[in-house]
Amino acid sequence: MKPIAYRRRKLLRTAAGLSLGGAALPWPAAVAAADEAGLGASYDVAGDIVNLENAYYGVMARPVLEDYKRNLDYLNRHHSHYLRTRFDRADMTAIRAQLAAYAGAAPGEIALTRSAVEALQNLILNYRLLKAGEAVMICNLDYGTVMDAMRELAKRRGAGLVSVTIPEPATRQGVIDAYAEALRRHPRTRLLLLTHINHRTGLVLPVAEIARIARERGVDVVVDVAQSFGQLDFRIPDLGADFVGANLHKWIGAPLGLGFLYVREGRLQDIDIDCGNTEHPPTDIRARVNAGTLNVAAVMTIPSALAFHARIPLAARAAHLRALRDYWVTRVRALPGVQVLTPDDAGMTGAVTSFRLQGKTSFEDNVALARTLLDRHGIFTVAREGPVGGSCIRVTPSYYTTTAQLERLVAAIRALAA
Repeated sequence: MKPIAYRRRKLLRTAAGLSLGGAALPWPAAVAAADEAGLGASYDVAGDIVNLENAYYGVMARPVLEDYKRNLDYLNRHHSHYLRTRFDRADMTAIRAQLAAYAGAAPGEIALTRSAVEALQNLILNYRLLKAGEAVMICNLDYGTVMDAMRELAKRRGAGLVSVTIPEPATRQGVIDAYAEALRRHPRTRLLLLTHINHRTGLVLPVAEIARIARERGVDVVVDVAQSFGQLDFRIPDLGADFVGANLHKWIGAPLGLGFLYVREGRLQDIDIDCGNTEHPPTDIRARVNAGTLNVAAVMTIPSALAFHARIPLAARAAHLRALRDYWVTRVRALPGVQVLTPDDAGMTGAVTSFRLQGKTSFEDNVALARTLLDRHGIFTVAREGPVGGSCIRVTPSYYTTTAQLERLVAAIRALAA
């Protein structure tokens, strides 16, 4: 008997094709499309608070959760016999192929990890081409533990560390110019980290344009798509980078603890084998990840997560999330004392957006504001630090967020600003 997750392959192939087509839909068409598909009603979330902290963990939709439970039960019943006779030999191969197709990659270009951070750490710390006297480049909005990996790589190789400051207010050309100037001023840069959507403000970097500039200077690019994969309408090769780290438990909505790394075909020799991993041959990308045990039931659930995600074309999903973001931003942007940190320009933001209040720029200030939002208004957000103008409050609606909940947020920000 096969696990339930594999009885849907025909559905997944059909749905995956839908996910790549269609144009972005304007508000309220994007919301109408989501409602028609029953998207919001497919999530069971507690009603005691308004959860606007969805950039941390993307809740599993009901069909995905139910499949995860069935896979747990199946795995527990069929135990090591299934793992040794079916999972490694057939099912894992099928899952990688389906995930690769969804990402626009070849199966041999991806390997599963437990998170985007693990994927990026493996890519960065095992990057072989950095030499003493060269440099790696990060920016002030990158993810902390990924920046730490870049610092550690530089330390190990006797290389320098260059940091780019993203300007405020950010514009597409301003961001491109900041990276172009940094690369011009530091010609010995060898590896550049780019975060497609940063977790601090939600700013979307024009990754493909920056990667092109880097390539022209002989600089390799590693891209963090933890927040963008499944949220924005793109496929991995569109980024123009040879190395990418992603996760599946945010905007794809798979069980917690799943991610993958991507190495473009022809570049595998430039990433070292991870911790002497001999489980796979050196020519296999899976030798570049941890050899330990993954959460097998979670891995078995990836096909159903992809199938549910593909019920709505990715362009429409992205438009829906952007519409939810715009709903609250347009109502607070002009308020005295309120600063919205992401621009309204097309392509510069998705669902994630942060704001700060005038005079409240310390991290402690914003932790206190987030606490006030929760205690007084029943709205869960999170404080973030790192932007050049000071710390902020991050707001992230998701597919189940309602306009009534966003009106509640708007009223709360008005009260805070007053």
